[in-house]
Amino acid sequence: MTTTSLFRLTAIAACAAVLSACASTNGPATGAATANASAQTMTLQQIRNATIKLEYAGTTFLVDPMLARKGAYPGFEGTYNSHLRNPLVELPLPVSDVLKADAIIVTHTHPDHWDEAAKAGVPKDMPIFAQDEEDAASIRKDGFSDVRVLSADTEFKGTRLTKTAAQHGTDQMYAMPPLARILGKSIGVVFSHPGYKTTYVAGDTVWTGAVEDAIKQHRPDVIVLNTGYARITGVEGSIIMGKDDLWRAYHLAPKAKIIGSHMESVNHMTQSRKDLRDFIAEKAMDPQRVLVPADGESYRF
Repeated sequence: MTTTSLFRLTAIAACAAVLSACASTNGPATGAATANASAQTMTLQQIRNATIKLEYAGTTFLVDPMLARKGAYPGFEGTYNSHLRNPLVELPLPVSDVLKADAIIVTHTHPDHWDEAAKAGVPKDMPIFAQDEEDAASIRKDGFSDVRVLSADTEFKGTRLTKTAAQHGTDQMYAMPPLARILGKSIGVVFSHPGYKTTYVAGDTVWTGAVEDAIKQHRPDVIVLNTGYARITGVEGSIIMGKDDLWRAYHLAPKAKIIGSHMESVNHMTQSRKDLRDFIAEKAMDPQRVLVPADGESYRF
């Protein structure tokens, strides 16, 4: 599926109308005070868009790399602000620094999570974890030799990687087969290791019972939510989370740090960092516990 064809949704939108009539490099110190607390630290860095880097138990994981220069691709057809070119901003650091990692995790192969620049820049022998055999086969076709499929109990260099369920849009969206095929499948990942903060990267998903179950089951100390509230023209709701989901996670996991990611970098995001920070203040949420990092910003937990 190409970048230009990913969200060719004008006809789908019409159909929908019928159906619907730690210490930071730039911020405060952070660290979750939970039963799992220990002297070990992990570092989480917001790179850009949904691309984040975790230095976890001696291993560096790069998640969902989108590495192109600003404006390299057309906007996604049929989505909000599709006249804008993606990415909307440059990377905050050189690609060579972004790629200093031991493994890549691709939660799904939409081009704002695994783009042509990543396919060209990631070393072909880099270990890459995919959500299923279909995505793994697609990645292998681009010449990558060490592609592995995540499971409910995958281990890499001592860190457990647990695949969690995600839903890349509302039930109404998935009731429309053409749109459901485009949205496709996605996953989240839980990182765990004795002595380190359990970290849940929810991935491209709306809030569902599966998200609640993952939080209740794994009791993460750190939760990363994609909160840009990406919109499709003519379709009610979002294909990922937004500010209200920060509020839900804040109350469901009262001891966890909650991080908002995947904002201000691709055309169809409709909630900004300022929107989230204003919402955090409006709801009197603890700004030391609910974090909205700038591109390039890091936290230690």
